[in-house]
Amino acid sequence: MKELAPERRRRLVFRGLPALGGLAAAAFAAGAFAGSLAPSQAELVARDFSDAWERSDFAEMHGLLDRDAQAAHPLAVFRRAYRRAAAVATINSLVVGEPSGAGDGAAAVPVDLRTSTFGLLRRTLVVPVRDERVRWTPSMAFPGLPEGTALARRVRAPERAALLARDGQVLAEGPADGRSSPLGALAASIAGTLEPEDSETERAVLYRRGFSPDQPVGASGLERAFENRLAGRPGGELVAGGRVIAASEPRKAAPVRTTIDPELQETAVSALAGRLGGIAALDPRTGEIRALAGIAFSAPQPPGSTFKIVTATAALEARAVKPSTQFPVETAALVDGVELENANGESCGGTFRSSFAHSCNSVFVPLGVKIGSDRIVNAALRYGWNAPPSVDGEAPSTLPPANEIVTPVEIGSTAIGQGRVLATPLRMASVAQTIASDGVRLEPSLAAGVPPETSRVTSRRVARVLRRLMVDVVDYGTGIAAAIEGVRVAGKTGTAELEDTRGPNAVDDALPSELNTNAWFTSFAPAARPRIAVAVMLVRGGAGGETAAPAARQVLEAALAPRR
Repeated sequence: MKELAPERRRRLVFRGLPALGGLAAAAFAAGAFAGSLAPSQAELVARDFSDAWERSDFAEMHGLLDRDAQAAHPLAVFRRAYRRAAAVATINSLVVGEPSGAGDGAAAVPVDLRTSTFGLLRRTLVVPVRDERVRWTPSMAFPGLPEGTALARRVRAPERAALLARDGQVLAEGPADGRSSPLGALAASIAGTLEPEDSETERAVLYRRGFSPDQPVGASGLERAFENRLAGRPGGELVAGGRVIAASEPRKAAPVRTTIDPELQETAVSALAGRLGGIAALDPRTGEIRALAGIAFSAPQPPGSTFKIVTATAALEARAVKPSTQFPVETAALVDGVELENANGESCGGTFRSSFAHSCNSVFVPLGVKIGSDRIVNAALRYGWNAPPSVDGEAPSTLPPANEIVTPVEIGSTAIGQGRVLATPLRMASVAQTIASDGVRLEPSLAAGVPPETSRVTSRRVARVLRRLMVDVVDYGTGIAAAIEGVRVAGKTGTAELEDTRGPNAVDDALPSELNTNAWFTSFAPAARPRIAVAVMLVRGGAGGETAAPAARQVLEAALAPRR
């Protein structure tokens, strides 16, 4: 290659200098522009602080404060300030935006606050920063709150919504402090009561919902079960330093239509006849609750021999028995040296079918030991024991885990519904409904028109065997007092002992035997095409076949009778 002359080379070099200079100038300008877009130190700190707030990570927020703020406001005080502000404003969630400079070493962060009372509030949080630390003051617990002022709320509660029966009749209406019903005392038996919350925790929850802490709320019955749907949305004003910064009108909720049948409810109350106990009635085709009287779903008790439906389910599934299986005729079962007697010490046994009809403890105790606690507990769990309540305010029916039912006496007692087994009439009505529906449990519901949650508890084969066994109970066994002329009724009695009258821990055995037992009966009818399932429990009511079965018959008859 021919070498360029010195003069020519000089001209080419100097000719390129303007272009190189232009490139350098452009690069410098681009760098300066990018630098102007880079977040400031205050913006970076504000971003970390607000992101932590969005996550409710108060410890991380507190760690970003300067030493003076940390010393003046320890973490517990700091956290309490934010929680109080959230409660006053009824904040449910928040979303923070990108910080921007606010001058004097501060950054401004846009914040969207979603509240249950005032809707969406768009506010700006100013975060003062010095030496990469937040100079925090209590006013920052709520965006835009003037320094030295307190956030407050003035509440206006809506009128409580009406409670309706299945047919639209009013069960309760009017304000929370003055509910009434044209059905009078009948409505009160199922509608329940309203009272102010007792505990500080419950009052705090109510306040966060937007109500006054002393607002009456559902304490029992349907008022409690549908509290959130009946209360409506409170309104009011959010005030900062005497200035209203947000306001909303109270909104009354729509009437709540329940599944309750007023006529059947009246019959259930009448059948209870002022006695301590509970009656629950379900539609076995839908799981809808038609009546709840007394303590039908609020006070679990030992279910006694009604629980033998569960034990029989487990035994039939394990093919440990069939209806024709033979058992010895005895007055009691002897387990680990402990006698567990039949009711009134009677002799019974024979076929499993006859043993179920006559509720023979002498058969079911050793049968329970044979199949074991794992199978019994597993079946009970499928029937709904230890499950979350299906109705708000319902007390769960419970039993211990299998690994806590170990000894033969514990297993045998569990198999006959004693030991630590507890159930409500609502749960036992659900057990009857499950058999009536060929082994499919429909979760009981009080809300009209809501499709039921379903689960298969046992096979159709096992359920149909149990149906026949329950028919025998009413045809010729312990439940004949529930028989209805012209209608085939399926049922199971229970007589649950409350205090042990034997051994070193025995209570005074002078207590009349009929006052030492809860009386139970669970049932459905007609047996072939079930339309109603009913369970009755009478506290210290004697024998289930003598007192609970006749009460159940009253409700069954009313449910099956032609309506006017």
